[in-house]
Amino acid sequence: MKLERGADAVAKGDIDHRLLIPFLLHSVLVQALILVIRITTSYRTIELDLPLLWLGIIATGFAIIPAFTALPVGRWIDRGNDAQACWLGAALILGSCIGFWGWSRSGLHLLLLSVLLGFGHMFCMAGHQMLAVRGGGPRSRETVIGYYMVAASVGQGLGPLVVGWLGGSAAVAPTQELFAIGLVAAIASMAVALLIRPLPPRARRSGLAKPVPIGELLRMRGFPALLVSSVVTITALDLLVIYLPALGTERQIDSNNIGLLLTARSVAALVARTFYSRMIFAIGRNALTLASMLASAVAFLLLALPLALPWMYAVVIALGLAMGIASTLTISSVVHLAPSHACGTALTLRMTGNRIGQVVFPALAGLLAAATGVAGILLALGVGLATSGMAAALRQPSSA
Repeated sequence: MKLERGADAVAKGDIDHRLLIPFLLHSVLVQALILVIRITTSYRTIELDLPLLWLGIIATGFAIIPAFTALPVGRWIDRGNDAQACWLGAALILGSCIGFWGWSRSGLHLLLLSVLLGFGHMFCMAGHQMLAVRGGGPRSRETVIGYYMVAASVGQGLGPLVVGWLGGSAAVAPTQELFAIGLVAAIASMAVALLIRPLPPRARRSGLAKPVPIGELLRMRGFPALLVSSVVTITALDLLVIYLPALGTERQIDSNNIGLLLTARSVAALVARTFYSRMIFAIGRNALTLASMLASAVAFLLLALPLALPWMYAVVIALGLAMGIASTLTISSVVHLAPSHACGTALTLRMTGNRIGQVVFPALAGLLAAATGVAGILLALGVGLATSGMAAALRQPSSA
C-alpha cells in the first residue's frame, strides 16, 4: 500500500491534533478500565470459589460476539463512521460496568457482562484503529500509529497499577471497590468519546468506494501469515492478563506484585512504542517483526519456569518491550498492505481473527490449566509466538 521512508521523513506537519487529542485520551481511558474490569473479574471468579476453568469460559465470553460481528463493523467504519463506533462502544462499556458494579454475583453474571464488555470494546478498538489512520497523513501515519499504541500502553499500565494499589498485600484484591472505579472510568470514557470529531457528511459520501472482497485481502502476499501472527500476539497478551493472577496464587505472589508486574509490562511496551517509528525505518519491517516475535517467545518460555520474583520482573519487562513492538506491527503492517479505502475492513478482519483466537484459545487454555497449571499455557504461547513470528516475517513482501 505504501512505501517505507527513512527516519528523516518522519514528519508531524500532517497530523490532525484536534482529532488526535480526544482520540488518544479516549484510548487511555478505555484500555485502563478494560484492564481493571478484566483483572477484577478474575479475582471475583476466585472470590466466588469457581473452578479455574471458569476463567477460560469468561474470557471466551468477552470475545464471542466480536468474532462474528467485527467484519460488518469494519465495512460500516469504511463508510466514515469511526467516531460513531467509539460513541457506541463507550455506551456499551458503560452499561457493562454498571452491571459489574451492581450484579456480578455468580459465574453466569460475570460471563454475560463480559460478553457485553467485549462487544463494546470491539466498537472502540475498531474506531480507534481507523482514527489512527485518519489522524495522520501519508508522511506521519506510522508516527500516529505509534502515538496510538503509546496511549494504549499508558492505559494498560494504569489499569493494573490501580488494581495493585488497591489490592495491596491481599491475595485477592477488593473486587467491589475496583468495579466501582471501573464504572467511574466508564462514565469519563463516555464523556470523552463524544468529543471525538466525526467525518463531515460530505467527506463520508466522497470517500465511498466499492468494497474490497474478503477473499482478495486474504490472497494478498503475507496477509494470512500476518493475521495468524496477530491472533497469537493478541491472544498471548490477553491470556497473560487473565492467568497472571492465577499464577500468583500458585506461586504465593500477592496481588500488589501481580498488579506491578502487569504495570511493568505495560510501561516497557510504552517505552518500546515511543521509538517504534524510528526502529521500523532504521531496521525494516520484516527484521523488526522477526526479532520482536522471537524475543516475546523466549520471554514467555522463561516465565513458565519457577523464577524468583526479581527475575519475573526482569522477564516481564523484556516481554513488554518485545510485545510492545510486535503488537504495534500487527496494526501497522495491515495498514501498510491493505488498499486505502479498505483499511477499516482489513483492520476488523484482523480483529475477527483476534476474537476467534480469544474464543478458542482461552477455552483450550482453561483445559490446559486444569491439567498442567498456568506454566503449561505459558510454554504453549512461547512456541506459538516463535512459529507465527517466523512465518509472518518470511511471508511479507520484501518491500514491506
